[in-house]
Amino acid sequence: AASSLEGFLYPDTYYFYYGMDEKKVIHRLVNRFKQIYTEDFRQRAQELGMTQLQVVTLASIIQGEAMLDSELSYISAVYHNRLKRGLLLQADPTVQYLVKDGPRRLLKKDLTIDSPYNTYLYPGLPPGPINNPGVAAIRAALYPAKVGYLYFVARGDGSHVFSCTLQEHLRAKRKLDQIRRQVYRK
Repeated sequence: AASSLEGFLYPDTYYFYYGMDEKKVIHRLVNRFKQIYTEDFRQRAQELGMTQLQVVTLASIIQGEAMLDSELSYISAVYHNRLKRGLLLQADPTVQYLVKDGPRRLLKKDLTIDSPYNTYLYPGLPPGPINNPGVAAIRAALYPAKVGYLYFVARGDGSHVFSCTLQEHLRAKRKLDQIRRQVYRK
């Protein structure tokens, strides 16, 4: 079990009475998570060799990264593929989680924050979730797209360019950086 409820307080619309006991509020959010995390999800996690905590942790990273639901399974695939190959996840949301003066654009120095949550420095998944993911992100963590992507870079409009090789990724990144420079010059 997680030592924190982070990741297990299901994000949804709730109605509470004014002055309701906070323990009852938390209990309701956790119970909603238990309803969402079905037996099918538990079985799929077992097939993948993942614990519930690992699934929710990965889902929280996917949730933090994705702006478009249509990309959730592709982002999941990137992280699954990186984990299988022993590559660092290098997930910006895990570093954003550590930044205390944010939210803001990450700086190079942020990538050196020494924490097991920093997936630029520490291999594998962080110790726990970085947010409370919704069911779509949880489903994506359990059912990644069947693609060979290892990298992605944000386009700046909420979508991403996905790549299988570092060379493709660097080319996409250069192209997007060039477009950004042109846009910011205007």
